[in-house]
Amino acid sequence: MNTLALADPRTELANVGGKGESLARLARAGLPVPPGFHVTTDAYRAFVTHHDLRERILSCDAAETAALFAAHEVPQDIADDIRAAYRELGDEPAVAVRSSATAEDLPGMSFAGQQDTYLNIRGAERVLDAVRRCWASLWTERAIAYRERNGVPHDEVALAVVVQELVPADAAGVMFTEDRDHLSINAAWGLGEAIVGGLVTPDTITLDRSDHTVVEEHVAAKTVMTVRVPEGTREVPVPETGRDVPVLSRAQAVRLAELGMTIEELYGHAVDVEWAIHEGRPYILQARPITGQREVWNDSLKGDYLWTNGNLGEAIPSVMTPCTWSLVQAFINEIMVAGHLGGHPQCGNIGGRVYMNMSLTASLGRALGMTKKIRDTQEPVYGRLPEGVETPLLPMSRWQTLKAAKPLLGGRRAIQQLVGRIPEYVASAPRTTEAIRARIAGTATGADLAALWESEVEPRFRECNRMLAAAARQDAGSLIYLGSQLTKLVGEADAAVLMSGIQAADGRLESLGPLLGLARLKRGEISREEYVRRYGHRGPDEFEVSVARPVEDPAWLDRQLAGLTVDPAELLTRQDEASDDAWRRFRERYPRQAEKFRRKIDRWEEIVRAREETRSEMMRGFWMVRDLVVRAGEVTGHGDDLFFLTIEEILDVLRGTRRPLSQVAKRRTTYELYKALPPYPGIIRGRFDPERWAADPNRRGDVFDAAATAAPPSRTISGFPGAAGVVEGIARVITSVADGDRLAEGEILVTTVTNVGWTLLFPRAAAVVTDVGAPLSHAAIVARELGIPAVVGTRNATMLIQDGDLIRVDGGQGSVEVVRVPAVV
Repeated sequence: MNTLALADPRTELANVGGKGESLARLARAGLPVPPGFHVTTDAYRAFVTHHDLRERILSCDAAETAALFAAHEVPQDIADDIRAAYRELGDEPAVAVRSSATAEDLPGMSFAGQQDTYLNIRGAERVLDAVRRCWASLWTERAIAYRERNGVPHDEVALAVVVQELVPADAAGVMFTEDRDHLSINAAWGLGEAIVGGLVTPDTITLDRSDHTVVEEHVAAKTVMTVRVPEGTREVPVPETGRDVPVLSRAQAVRLAELGMTIEELYGHAVDVEWAIHEGRPYILQARPITGQREVWNDSLKGDYLWTNGNLGEAIPSVMTPCTWSLVQAFINEIMVAGHLGGHPQCGNIGGRVYMNMSLTASLGRALGMTKKIRDTQEPVYGRLPEGVETPLLPMSRWQTLKAAKPLLGGRRAIQQLVGRIPEYVASAPRTTEAIRARIAGTATGADLAALWESEVEPRFRECNRMLAAAARQDAGSLIYLGSQLTKLVGEADAAVLMSGIQAADGRLESLGPLLGLARLKRGEISREEYVRRYGHRGPDEFEVSVARPVEDPAWLDRQLAGLTVDPAELLTRQDEASDDAWRRFRERYPRQAEKFRRKIDRWEEIVRAREETRSEMMRGFWMVRDLVVRAGEVTGHGDDLFFLTIEEILDVLRGTRRPLSQVAKRRTTYELYKALPPYPGIIRGRFDPERWAADPNRRGDVFDAAATAAPPSRTISGFPGAAGVVEGIARVITSVADGDRLAEGEILVTTVTNVGWTLLFPRAAAVVTDVGAPLSHAAIVARELGIPAVVGTRNATMLIQDGDLIRVDGGQGSVEVVRVPAVV
């Protein structure tokens, strides 16, 4: 069988592939699917056998394989069958020719777009050519990489092709039915390729599953659409009259929702559906099952925004469980006062990782007439944008932005009123939180735990977050501008030294506490119990509540002691001496300015201490919530399954509802899938698909730009000067603090990002280089305190530096140079 009718009952995955099998099922159910036919996998295999191509395909690269297919004609019997099936569709209609692999659109492995699609093909000979090119696309680099990542043997796959009449769509889009309460529809003008390719921000319509009423609608500014032209398709500007108006009427949205529910019932589980509308009539172009195995965690699909993981990515470096994400959202609502502006999110979950929406703050800056000021204040916190990357503004007028921002001002004032309470709070916080942890441990029933959350745990958790917000927000200009002001007077090196040596009430900066406390323990100055009480809750993944706190591991402290091979006291003494020398030079050169800046630095140190101390207590608050979830798993018998529910869903389970537990399996699988992917780019512009990006052999680790305005990848490595000094040494590229024992004394630590859990490694390092960071990041502050040269926020260091390279780090200039790569043995 070289061809089959679209709804032929003999169609199955093995002969028409995943996409074809799905379309056949839809057509047999009487759904409005455009007419067409299948070119079966038998035809593909016959082509390969006829020309004796199998072994040559397996040994060629992608370009050579494409040339192989192009150089061989489709055998006569197959060509005749395809021509005959095409004639059945009418007088040379325009068709879509779509690949349908046997390893595509499968439950649990529904990575779309692996093979090619050709639109607006007219004429039998062009159809034959498109079929042949589809066959060749089974062997592109991305398709090969996808199969290897999913364990699909190359010699077992085959490709079918679906040929369907092309709907001359007035509008098209995608519909998702996986939410338990709602359906969502994305819609844009023209053919659906503009949405699929991320070229346009679509309208988004959310409907209630039970009665199909529209509960929310966001109309985007649609600037581009894909249309048919004689040679195929192309993108053209949307007419001005259609850019800011809804693509769908409410009646059309309701009709699509009805079709979506019918398709979901047909499949027996959630689906995403590609649809089109022509002259008011809806058509179903494809439906892919979303089984209980998967969810999509991707806020980049909500609009054309610019996202950064600077600052937040340092604090929360890993893929989050749903429980942690729900807590992080609560945390963000306190820290940022509001989680959104006019419905646009301040913070997003992209493939399980946390990102900040820079489009929101840029739009607010424009509305307030403070664009440059906001940009300048953000750079030391979030880092610089890669060259060529633009920040899209929200589709809101100045008046709409200011109106949406008005409620935020009252929230900011309320937070600032807490500043005076910080010293009292820091002094009493450990005792208060520990008392609540003890009550959690003694709670015996789910109902009692839920009541304890409401009466004590949740109010305490909120207070911990709000106090950090108060500490971080006080006189923020001191943190932002002081470094640049000092640099203008005394230079980069002396400025860094002058801002080091931050003293806390009982020692140094809190970020150094775990390191300095460990040194004191090793010298016998404090007890193990005292160290654990003070620092046992701090770690590299301390936001993630599914991860045990260090103190929960009985062997943790002994490993810490064994890993402390360099006493930091010598580094601190040396840095104090350098600071004294820098102050002497400053006073000699600028006697009046020196006293003024001494007061400014004292104020800066006060703010940094408060920020560090309240952050430590906030992390103790996250530990408290972890205790509650662990105890909830014990009293309900559901164990660590509860980490895959939101905190509100966990409370429902504690109160006796089992419904949220049905979400656990697919969320656990989603979490494991995202966790298996490499860390995503630090900057993301537009719609980003983590799986598609990870499967791309040419992916960039520094930036993803759907608008394609980013400059080509740089071959130089530069960032922010973290701490001054020039060092040459062996690079040790370490992606996890668990591998920290690979860093030998005197080597240069090169990593994606550091936080308090990495501090123990710093005394061993001759220098530190990070992808993520800015002048106020952990790596910069700790390196400056210890007098270790550092370059932070390079974006591309781990892309360009190989483990074992000899590199030169200039912390004062913010540059890194690869001097020599290791010899290949």
